[in-house]
This record gives sequence, C-alpha cells and structure tokens, in this order.
Amino acid sequence: MYLGTDIGTSGVKAVLVSEAGAVVATAARELALSHPAPLWSEQDPDAWVDAAIGAIDDLAARQPREIAQVRGIGLSGQMHGATLLGEDGRPLRPAILWNDGRSQAECVALERRCPSLHTITGNLAMPGFTAPKLLWVARHEPGIFDRVAKVLLPKAYVRYRLTGEMVEDMSDAAGTLWLDVGLRRWSALLLHATGLDLHHMPRLVEGSDVSAVLAPDYARRWGMGNDVVVAGGAGDNAASAMGLGAIAPGDAFLSLGTSGVLFRVTDRFAPAPASVVHAFCHALPGLWHQMGVMLSAAASLAWLAGVMETPATALLAPLGERVDGPSPIRFLPYLDGERTPHNDAAASGAFVGLRGATGRSQIVQAVLEGVAFAARDNLAALGAASGPIAEVDLVGGGARSALWAQICADVLGIPVHRVEEGEVGAALGAARLARLAATGEDPAEACSRPRRLASFMPRASVASAYDEAYRRWRALYPALKESLR
Repeated sequence: MYLGTDIGTSGVKAVLVSEAGAVVATAARELALSHPAPLWSEQDPDAWVDAAIGAIDDLAARQPREIAQVRGIGLSGQMHGATLLGEDGRPLRPAILWNDGRSQAECVALERRCPSLHTITGNLAMPGFTAPKLLWVARHEPGIFDRVAKVLLPKAYVRYRLTGEMVEDMSDAAGTLWLDVGLRRWSALLLHATGLDLHHMPRLVEGSDVSAVLAPDYARRWGMGNDVVVAGGAGDNAASAMGLGAIAPGDAFLSLGTSGVLFRVTDRFAPAPASVVHAFCHALPGLWHQMGVMLSAAASLAWLAGVMETPATALLAPLGERVDGPSPIRFLPYLDGERTPHNDAAASGAFVGLRGATGRSQIVQAVLEGVAFAARDNLAALGAASGPIAEVDLVGGGARSALWAQICADVLGIPVHRVEEGEVGAALGAARLARLAATGEDPAEACSRPRRLASFMPRASVASAYDEAYRRWRALYPALKESLR
C-alpha cells in the first residue's frame, strides 16, 4: 500500500493506493484562508500539519489493515508558500501563499538586482513566487527576516513535522525563483539577491527519491512499520501529472482546481518568460514542464456560490450538461489577480454586459466561460512558446461538471477528457511517487494513464459564436486595465 497526501489551499486530501494502483480509500480536511489586508493571503502552517494528521487518522481508523501495509508516503502541495522558520524550527509568522499579491514592488527590485533571473529560473518575477515574498518581509518585517533560519514550502513543512527532515523536491523548488531550473540545484546568486544563503534552504531531492523515513511516533500512531519511506514528492501540478500518467514529452492536462493550470511535459528546460509561461522541473529526473497559470478557476465558481448563498451544484443544475451558445454576460476571473498572460497581481474580476433582464443562470454560465476563456489565453501562450496542444485531460474540482467540460472543449477548440480519479489527481500522484521511492521501479510501470470517463468534443455549431465571444472577452482586460486595479 502507498499513501498520498496533497496539502492544498482549501483543504488536505489523503488517498490510500493499492499495489495494483487502485484507490482504496480517501479522506479530507478543510483549511481556512486569512486575508488580513488587500492582496494578502496567508495560512497557519500548523493547520496543514493538523489537517494532514487528521486525514491520515481517518484512514487509519477506517482501514487499519490496509494502513498497516503502507510502504511509502508521498506529499504534494500548493506551491510558492513562504514558510519561515526560526532556529527552533517553529514558524515565525503565518505562511504567505501563492495567491498573495503584496510583493509587486519587490518583483521589480529582484529583476533589477539579478538581470540573469529569467535565464536561470526560466520565469518572470511574480508576486506569487517565494523569493519576492522574502524581500517583502525583509523590508516590512525586518525583525522577523533577521530571525529566519530556514524557508520551507508548505509540503516541506509537513514533511519536516512528520519526519524531522527539511527536504524539498525539484518541482516545488522550481517555483521559488531560487532554483537553477536547468541544472536542478539552488542558485547562490539568486539567494544572495534576496539576502539569503544556501544554509537557509532545505536539501534537494528528485520527487521519486527517498527523502526521509516516517518518524516512529507517527508510525506507531497509524499502525505502520518502522521503515516507511517518504518520497520527495511534488508541487501540486507536477503531482497531478504523475496521477494522470503525464510523464512523456507532449502530455498535457487542464486543471480546474482553486487555481487553473494548463500543463505540458517537456524533455528539456524550455523557458518562455516573454509569454508569461512558467518553466519548472517535473517530479521525475530528466523531465521538465511548462505551465500557464490562472489564479482563480474553480475559486471563481466557489466565490459566486458564496455570494449567492447557494451551493455550486444548485447553481449549475438549471443549465444542464450543455448550452446552445455563449452567455451575453462576460466575466473576468481575476479575483486574485492573474499570471498568464497578464502578470498582474493587482487585476480584479468584473462582470460586463449586465442588464435588468439578466438572470442568474446567465451569470453562472458567464463565470464558467470566463475561466474557459482564460484557459484559452493559456493555450495561446503555450502554443506560442513551443507549439500547439492537441487535447487535454481535465482534473480538479471543476472536472466534476460535464457542463464545464463541454464549455472548455467548445472554447479551446480541442477535445477535453474527464478521467477516473481526476479529483484526487495530486494525492494519487503523490502516492505513485511514494511507490517509486519504495520500489525503485520504472515510472512507466507505476504511472499508467487513468481510464477516460467521457470525452467532450468541440461542437462546430457553436464554434464561431465562441470565437467571437472570446475575441470580445479578450479585449476587456486591455480596455479596463486601470479600472480593474
């Protein structure tokens, strides 16, 4: 048995996976976000640990025989979060998260201090990344900065608490702006540019390597053996790729989680900062990937459900599984700013085209289409960076909706496939990395593609209407940019 745990933004998911690769059981715990000031987004690092332990406690209580057979544990997690630890290994402040936009000025300063940043990291400096957050702390909270002994990402902090070891994998480290992504090692130059040194960083391993062994106290708590290995693991999107079997160059998927991601595997470091495309290490040695990133995907629907005080499923139900054409309303899903293609942390969301006769279903449809249009922006950016994408698997919470899948297919103009276990992709990928760490087997043997549950083809009957709707939608951001700030 293998255990995968995904430290997400809105919650923690844990999955127990058999030797045959089947998901035996799942458990989840919710997490809360804090927004103490405009553009700020923070979480208590110990809440991740408590949620992870609680989810595994649940599995151990329900599946004691299976949990006792666990040979390896894998971790995936939300990327970029700055978890600052003092000499005693305790957090000095709440973690500053991936969707925090406070450090725009520090991004400008970092690019000025290190002109080779794009070449080394393959990415623009953006507020979501970890390094600018540390510059912000140095400027605004110098007393805390002076006490920083280690900087960990979210899943690395959970690993530390479960094993006592401070270790990070290449895929997550690539999202810090401190990694030489091509060479897969920390860059002393980039660390120096943020007032840090190599001793502030955890040890690096590949995602499929053994990073540590589960601490004896937790092994006893869950009825496991004393030799349970913990894999290097992966950032959430690289872990989702492992769960989808996306381990060959050209494999691609679209994730509609809290954020949205269009992901493509590459066999080399292929930076494309001019397109605001991320270039990161994959979770396996010798592989990299490109990503276009939307900061608010399923989060946009969750926001609307909260505002309307109606469950998302109830909002979607009147629309059925397909619509006859675009909504007359346009929605810009920039609730937390945007990365690809705008790199604008200060951007905000908007509805355009509201009238007295506008109904709730038109607004709901506009939200789904706004996220799909943003995904089309990402498709264009990755296409400009290294060629077209022919089809995508769909994962994340948004994958539950057949309607949203069909809208994505119509808007993107390519087939979209809903896959088995698509909602636990990152946790499943973490479990697969645990298996690789425990067995050393060929990734191709452990990372099969999931069964496709349904395929959604772009419909010729609505293609021109969606092309025109996208053209109009795409013109909104440039026209409204200053008003959206």
